[in-house]
Amino acid sequence: MTANLPPFAAQGTNLDVAISAMGDASSLRGGILLVTPLMGADGEVYAVAQGPVTVGGFSGGGQGSKVTKGVPTNGKIANGAIVERSIEFELASMNEIKLSLRNPDFTTSQRIAGAINGRMGGAMAASIDPSTVNLKVPANYPGGVVALITAIEQLQITPDQPATVVIDEASGIIVMGKDVRINTVAIAQGNLTIRVTETPQVSQPAPFSQGGTTQVVPRTNIEIDQGEDKKLALLKDGVSLEDLVNGLNALGIGPADMISILQAIKAAGALQAEIQVM
Repeated sequence: MTANLPPFAAQGTNLDVAISAMGDASSLRGGILLVTPLMGADGEVYAVAQGPVTVGGFSGGGQGSKVTKGVPTNGKIANGAIVERSIEFELASMNEIKLSLRNPDFTTSQRIAGAINGRMGGAMAASIDPSTVNLKVPANYPGGVVALITAIEQLQITPDQPATVVIDEASGIIVMGKDVRINTVAIAQGNLTIRVTETPQVSQPAPFSQGGTTQVVPRTNIEIDQGEDKKLALLKDGVSLEDLVNGLNALGIGPADMISILQAIKAAGALQAEIQVM
């Protein structure tokens, strides 16, 4: 049984509880959790859980067959735990706050600090690193720390989006950000395809023939495609994502070949983006 203790959770706050069977139980459907203490890493009890278990999967069958949907040994109890111990934290008495970015980035961190300083009219915020913005709380700010954080939450920030190409080779999905740029590069794509088709024919002797027998005559048709209709495409320096996609589509390239081409452009140093292969 596990539960996440959110920040500023006071005594009496309800938590969702996730439950999994560790023994040989086949299903938790219809089960009821008895009073169970939930302890933290320090061994102290922070919440107590109990109540009926909700299970999304099921399992059933007989001696010959069995049907299982989902995971019947996993369940949850909505608001099934009550916080018994809160973590001591005095936000109102702090005179300095560190804002942590969910997606670390130098540009985004600098934009946040600049927006705060522009809104408050002073050098209150400073970007320490890509993931942290340090904020000093003025001693005479009306409303204190809570009012300051509320005012900061209303600011609109445009996060910086790094140039990234995400490739899922299993499904052939390619996702490219709008800031992807490439240098001047020429691309040619063509495959040698040989198709051999066997269409045997039956040869029969003439009517009333004395010595003739029926024979199967092989007929083989060979087609060779050297990709002669493929052309060399030139992509100039600094082209956008739209130009890159249009250029690759003009060559008639499928997702599988496009993945190889993008990786080859990156290897040549012409793709100004990071490639992430899933």
